[in-house]
Amino acid sequence: MLSRWLGLSALVIVLDQLSKIWITNHFAYGESLTVLGVFNLVLAHNTGAAFSMLNDAGGWQRWMFSAIAVVASVWIVWLLRKHHQQKLFCLALALILGGALGNLMDRIAYGYVVDFLDFHWGNQHFPAFNVADSAITCGAVLMLWDSLTHKPGKG
Repeated sequence: MLSRWLGLSALVIVLDQLSKIWITNHFAYGESLTVLGVFNLVLAHNTGAAFSMLNDAGGWQRWMFSAIAVVASVWIVWLLRKHHQQKLFCLALALILGGALGNLMDRIAYGYVVDFLDFHWGNQHFPAFNVADSAITCGAVLMLWDSLTHKPGKG
């Protein structure tokens, strides 16, 4: 059962990395393409955490966020093994694991995370994000949903 969840995490990593390779091969840093009135593709680099938090912290954050991703990934694999019968919980964890490892690969390779999805309303832009961030967010929402609906003792 663990292999199914790790396979899903691997799929997230592959989709994340392929999308980042595509955007970096087709866009210059900062270049933007309007796709819809509220959505652009843009090549951005994020040295911080989610929503560019600590983006300008001087470089130490690269290693701190990398260490957190490694520790969290080990813990998530342990949780996947321990709670393998809880499908929604494991789905959430697998998405978070894939997203965390996708962004970790960027931090190690480049020193920043490649972001490219830019949603906005007028001149107000939501911080750019990527497939890995989307997987982490979906996983977190599913985990919250599971915590609200899961009954102890049930799989």
